[in-house]
Amino acid sequence: MLEHGGRLRRAAERYRIPLADWLDLSTGINPRGYPIPAIPSEAWQRLPEDDDGLEVAAARYYGSDELLAVAGSQAAIQALPALIAGDRVTVLAPTYAEHPHAWRGRPVRACAEDDIDRALADTDVLVLVNPNNPSGALFGRKLLLDWHARLAARGGWLVVDEAFIDAAPDESLAADAGRANLVVLRSLGKFFGLAGARVGFVFAPAELRRELGDRLGPWPICGPARHVATAALADQEWQHETRAQLARDAARLAGLLRESGLGEPSGPALFQWLRHPHAAALQHRFARRGILVRGFDQPASLRFGLPGNEAGWTRLAQALDEIARDPTRISADVGV
Repeated sequence: MLEHGGRLRRAAERYRIPLADWLDLSTGINPRGYPIPAIPSEAWQRLPEDDDGLEVAAARYYGSDELLAVAGSQAAIQALPALIAGDRVTVLAPTYAEHPHAWRGRPVRACAEDDIDRALADTDVLVLVNPNNPSGALFGRKLLLDWHARLAARGGWLVVDEAFIDAAPDESLAADAGRANLVVLRSLGKFFGLAGARVGFVFAPAELRRELGDRLGPWPICGPARHVATAALADQEWQHETRAQLARDAARLAGLLRESGLGEPSGPALFQWLRHPHAAALQHRFARRGILVRGFDQPASLRFGLPGNEAGWTRLAQALDEIARDPTRISADVGV
């Protein structure tokens, strides 16, 4: 398996800090996720049914019924390469590592944000995460639709993973689903904080959805998860309040990181990304304080998720202050 955030038990064992004493900022998942409603017994006792209201709620939330419910967008990420033709694949770099991993076996070109437009001429499949993970770069709808039109005109595909876009829904391409050679992936894991439910949606032309559904098989989402997801997608009041809260929290996190002097952060509502030449050493210093952040090697950087309560904010602020006050120790920890 590739490396991902959230490996809290492994960190607890390595640093010998009890699991309950950690502040986990490694995942980018909303720490104030959707409150789980009561789950009726029949959701556990009967096979899932696709006319239970989930798809209807999803179509209203996303603005399109050109969708297929899947067990989290990860299932689609792994299955789509077998269903989409094209020899030349371009992926953003850095990005969510599962995307280039899924397309292995074909020539996969890693492309910087500023080079994508030039790369389209010799690309058959363009795979983007929007906003990007971990850099937080956001590509506007107008630009993406232009890239899609240029690709589709010669049979190319645009695949957009919108796992972190719920806090900025006006930038989503989900409502454009059904266009030839366009695939949009959505998930309830990040904004709704329901990563464990494994609920996602693929927006794509009907034939591709049919082929993908056949490949993934029946009952991709369990009954209890369908029940919770339906409630979350329909709860407009919670969604509105959460977007406002996340905007405030994102600004607060960016401010803390900026004031620490460690660098200039960037990112969407659910995380901030910080490039630093000694990112591995910084990650180690946070971990010794029981704070888990996500580290990246290329480029050397850290991703910080949002604390879920005031105690967490205070703890992060204190750690940043302590680490920033002793910069010589950062370089001394290189290689740990």
